[in-house]
Amino acid sequence: MKVPATALRLEPGRPYPLGAHWDGLGINFAVFSAHASAIDLCLFDIAGRRETARMTLPECSNEVWHGYLRDATLPLVYGYRAHGPYEPERGHRFNPNKLLLDPYARELVGSVRWSDALFGYRLQSPRADLSFDRRDSASAMPKAIVGSYAFNWGDERAPRVPWSDTVIYEAHVRGLSMRRRGVRSYQRGTFAALGEPKFVDHLRRLGITAIELLPVHAFLQDRFLVERGLSNYWGYNTLAYFAPEPRYLATGSPNEIRATVRRLHAAGIEVILDVVYNHSCEGNELGPTLSLRGLDNASYYRLLPDARRHHINDTGCGNTLDLAQPRVLQLVLDSLRHWATSYRVDGFRFDLGVTLGREPTGFAANSGFFDALMQDPLLSTLKLIAEPWDIGPGGYQLGGFPPGFGEWNDRFRDTTRRFWRGDAGQRADLAGRLAGSADIFNHRRRRPWASVNFIAAHDGFTLQDVVSYEHRHNEANGDNNADGHSENYSANWGAEGPTSDVSILELRERAARAMLTTVLLAQGTPMLLSGDEFGQTQGGNNNAYCQDNETSWLDWNKLGEDGPRTLFAFVQRLIALRKAHPVLRSPRFLDGDREISAGIREIEWFDQDGVPMTAPAWQDAEGRTLALRRAAVAAGHVDLVLLLLNGGPDEAEFVLPPPDAAWSLAIDTANPLAAARALDGERIVLQGHGAAALVAQVALQQVAT
Repeated sequence: MKVPATALRLEPGRPYPLGAHWDGLGINFAVFSAHASAIDLCLFDIAGRRETARMTLPECSNEVWHGYLRDATLPLVYGYRAHGPYEPERGHRFNPNKLLLDPYARELVGSVRWSDALFGYRLQSPRADLSFDRRDSASAMPKAIVGSYAFNWGDERAPRVPWSDTVIYEAHVRGLSMRRRGVRSYQRGTFAALGEPKFVDHLRRLGITAIELLPVHAFLQDRFLVERGLSNYWGYNTLAYFAPEPRYLATGSPNEIRATVRRLHAAGIEVILDVVYNHSCEGNELGPTLSLRGLDNASYYRLLPDARRHHINDTGCGNTLDLAQPRVLQLVLDSLRHWATSYRVDGFRFDLGVTLGREPTGFAANSGFFDALMQDPLLSTLKLIAEPWDIGPGGYQLGGFPPGFGEWNDRFRDTTRRFWRGDAGQRADLAGRLAGSADIFNHRRRRPWASVNFIAAHDGFTLQDVVSYEHRHNEANGDNNADGHSENYSANWGAEGPTSDVSILELRERAARAMLTTVLLAQGTPMLLSGDEFGQTQGGNNNAYCQDNETSWLDWNKLGEDGPRTLFAFVQRLIALRKAHPVLRSPRFLDGDREISAGIREIEWFDQDGVPMTAPAWQDAEGRTLALRRAAVAAGHVDLVLLLLNGGPDEAEFVLPPPDAAWSLAIDTANPLAAARALDGERIVLQGHGAAALVAQVALQQVAT
């Protein structure tokens, strides 16, 4: 039943900016819909439970419906209802019985309470989504709030860490603090805990320069997960692109995020957000009507050209946003600018980034989205990272993004895992990964930092599980262990999962340290998965998206154990070594033909006998040893870093390559806490599945011309 209008009346207002904006005297509302015949503004009490007024937006300019509510006071709670054709065969799914969330909502009250009334059609009808449901969904819907967003940023300054100096720490806001001691109970799992001095100090001591957070936009708890007693933990199912997830706010105020960003910036740590603009939480044509679907399904989503009842599903999540539609593109760019200005975040990691670059002809590095993003005077200056794949045609595009982007390099992950597992035929490919994957990224004047190198991320095994399990163990997810990757390039080294066998544990630890050495001493941008610095495990679950429990929450007690404490100190040393030697952070690809001092090239490869690698050696599939020497001129001398790798099971003796130098052993995966020491002689023995890093300085000698 329609709530009668109060004495409040809407004036025409303005079509820009989109969303609801208070100017001190009233609130202007503007929402896009190309195919609606009318849109109602619905006002609610402060709790969002009772509709107090309903008014039709009086004007529509260039497909933007707008109205101005004079004398409106803050906070104000509202939603929309959209009128128009319900013709699924033509892509239209208007149903004014369904309350809709403003796509530009900046703060929410309430959450989705699953009910059949949330669907635009009758769920039990034999006509499925061709039927029409007349139940009011307002009681089951969250609402938008227009509030006050003042915050004192003081003298805050963005760290602006150069890409080449960046070390990323991928983390989950909730998982970071749910099991951390010393955190107040009401702050666990929130931004308040993320900004606590002890955690910030943990990042600083480790050497982290940027924390990359899994989605913090408000997201949907999927119905099928709720019915299983599970939840959407990762958050890759966005409900509102401008609003923070309410569960991540201990105080309920978005200013909690701003305070945390300010504290992290003060510590020199950047904040990167994982964002999901490739799809929304409304699923396919059988999904609920929560926002975009009800406002204009045919405009916001890509639909099959000859069957517009159905959505194109390049994302695997039921729908795909249509960024070729100017207003949808505007929605995404406005959201990015909102987080970059209102919350001052330093960058974004784009989930399924290929989808964002899809034009009618397929993926294009010069798509409308990329062109708009890269010319934006603010967004183009931030750190931009792509997940370079989706499930659509031609969906794997590693190296195909425009200059200015970093990309998650899964080839680095897989090759590194396979080499240290002892697989045949990995040596040559690993050499390319260590050199910044120049074969993939060295074009259009891109730089080595474009390769975001990682061994583990939220999606897949943790590092500890990579060396503890050969098979996934996802039974708790409720899909009969059929979900998640079936091939993880992992090894259990003799026992599946936990073991008390000392020899197996020692081998696992050495292999894990070797992989960390590979990530942190390679050219490119290293990324660590939170908890990998102290042996976090998910019990073999490689798809813990629905495990909002101790499976996913970091077990900080492990940091106090001898082994994990050793691992933490080892990671510290690796990052410190990376920071101490500029050649490990080169802002350009190293040239194997460039001689910087007599007989010394910028980058050169050697076999374990100290002889430069030959073509037959590169082609030897059974070769599992490798030496990489990098060199740079520094303060009038030549700074040398030599990385030795033994991916085989047995000890290997390496002859140190030229030049003659006073080599110092800085890193040894067999002795992780051993102090750096000078080498006595020209040979060094590495244990199986082990790595070492040596450093030296030699006099600079003129290169013959």
